[in-house]
Amino acid sequence: MVKRFVLPKVGRLCQNKSFQAVYRSGKSYANKYLVLYVLPNRSANRRIGFAAGKRLGTAVVRNRLKRLLREAYRHQQEKLVTGVDLVVVGRQPLVNAGIDQVVKAFLELCAKAKILVEKT
Repeated sequence: MVKRFVLPKVGRLCQNKSFQAVYRSGKSYANKYLVLYVLPNRSANRRIGFAAGKRLGTAVVRNRLKRLLREAYRHQQEKLVTGVDLVVVGRQPLVNAGIDQVVKAFLELCAKAKILVEKT
């Protein structure tokens, strides 16, 4: 049976106050394409939010970037630890990036933040 990669509602940051808490209290890691904010939470869930500011372009461009970020996370979520809140913010070079570059940049930041599950 093929395992489905889903992003359930309980795994998403939806409210502005949740984003603000991660921005304020979380630790940030950055590379050319992304900024990753990480904040440990007290639950067994991993929650994530995606952001693309108006500087990146029109609504169509920003929505495309958020779709790319969601897809990169969706396929890599099993490699990440639980009990953290994440916010992924796109940067200007992301506008011209493909999915392979986005996945590589995301995994690089996760490794830097030490939130990848260690293989035994």
